[in-house]
Amino acid sequence: MKLNYHHLYYFWQVAKLGHLTRTAEALHVSQSSLSQQIRQLEERLGQALFIREGRQLHLSEAGRLAFDYAEAIFTQGEELSALFAEGGHAHREVVRVGAVATLSRNFQEGFVRPLLGRDDLDLILQSGGLDDLLRRLSAHKLDVVLSNQPVRGDSEHPWHSQRLARQSVSLIATPRLSPPPIFPSALNGHAFILPGVENATRHAFDQLCGHHRLTPKIAAEVDDMAMMRLLARDTQHIAVMPPVVVRDELNNGTLKDYGALPGVWEEFYAITIQRRFESPSLKALLTRTGESLLD
Repeated sequence: MKLNYHHLYYFWQVAKLGHLTRTAEALHVSQSSLSQQIRQLEERLGQALFIREGRQLHLSEAGRLAFDYAEAIFTQGEELSALFAEGGHAHREVVRVGAVATLSRNFQEGFVRPLLGRDDLDLILQSGGLDDLLRRLSAHKLDVVLSNQPVRGDSEHPWHSQRLARQSVSLIATPRLSPPPIFPSALNGHAFILPGVENATRHAFDQLCGHHRLTPKIAAEVDDMAMMRLLARDTQHIAVMPPVVVRDELNNGTLKDYGALPGVWEEFYAITIQRRFESPSLKALLTRTGESLLD
């Protein structure tokens, strides 16, 4: 039996509004008729397309995939006109990447670099707190979440954490710092810019200082790596961070790496959720690990 495109169109409209009653009113059809046609489409595809929570409808994994196809199908007329009139592009694959807001922008760029400039693909980058990103991942609104900490999945949330890279954490400061900071013997008189107390790097740094009986002077506690980058550049304080965060500044001499801290690492993870339908482009991204993501 062929796919009924009227059913698919109604599904597409419901998916965009997320509400059956409002969609029925917009399409000038009865709610019962609309609901019946959605059920017929689900029966035809053999998949539940919506997760119903009260009066709200949320796309299932199969629904998200079907929505992408419907979006392509019902914009083909516009794209065809654009191809001839304005040189537009055909429908592209969509890859949605979420990243913890505090994560190094250089690492994020290294992760998505193979996708940049591709005409056959739409890349969507979003940032936020880890809990919010995981909710979006579970709702199939993201394909992967980049984080500097792993998460544990369970039967309700089948998350999978894959470590992509690991880099030593260094003492970073301006090259004119005097005397030069050398761990652990020559840190007196210097103040530090540190990650927040809940950061794994901060925890490792505190343990290292405790082992050497050091009590560092703290100038600032900063969760955002972009802000830490600015403070390291514009002050005489020492930032404790992975070099990838300030890669450009190290290369042009604005900042200097005064040495790695023994046993202190920053780890970078890709968090995905178990899916039946995998993005081939994302699958290729996840095979890239190690130094290539940090260069």
